[in-house]
Amino acid sequence: MLTRKQRDLLEFIHGRVQRDGVPPSFDEMKEALDLRSKSGIHRLITALEERGFIRRLAHRARAIEIVKMPDAMERPTFEPRVIAGDRTDPPRGAIPVEAAATEVPVMGRIAAGTPIEAISQVESHVAVPQQMMRAGRSHYALEVRGDSMIEAGINDGDIVVIEEGSTAENGDIVVALVEGQEATLKRLRRKSGMIALEAANPAYETRVFRDDQVNVQGKLVGLIRTY
Repeated sequence: MLTRKQRDLLEFIHGRVQRDGVPPSFDEMKEALDLRSKSGIHRLITALEERGFIRRLAHRARAIEIVKMPDAMERPTFEPRVIAGDRTDPPRGAIPVEAAATEVPVMGRIAAGTPIEAISQVESHVAVPQQMMRAGRSHYALEVRGDSMIEAGINDGDIVVIEEGSTAENGDIVVALVEGQEATLKRLRRKSGMIALEAANPAYETRVFRDDQVNVQGKLVGLIRTY
């Protein structure tokens, strides 16, 4: 499965090859995808090559060959259920704000980027539609700070709704408490006694910890966005 940025880059390269006969430069790719550095492009290129969509040819400038294109562009595995606020025509799939709702505590801010200090106190409350939450489970909300989860549809300033719990499946987006001090919102992967906290933005590196260094505080079930 390709991420949104991987698909965007593949389509951009394909379009330029079709138009000009040669692939774009790394600087052009960086500008087209609005990335801050070429290192992000290198990671995307490597991922596309590993998945068999492109081939890099040695000793040639702009030596990228399109091997194949997806039959249908895959969609990301997580699509947050969004509550749209302050607009008269909410996007398709948004949950109406007038739906039956429950007040849940907003516990503070969570980093989608560099981890911030652990969150421990209630700052306010927010109304969350009941269909977004599982009956009989505790939930809380956090305000997102940072852009490391943008490819999962989570933007800076969003309010994420978290189902409280200490367990998660591989691939779940979780609130992770790192070494008892830092809280961050990331996708969780477990392997051989280690835990990887993955960003959904190629500009950020995956962080790997021992299993005993990370405590899951809950998993993402939806988000609230104000327009």
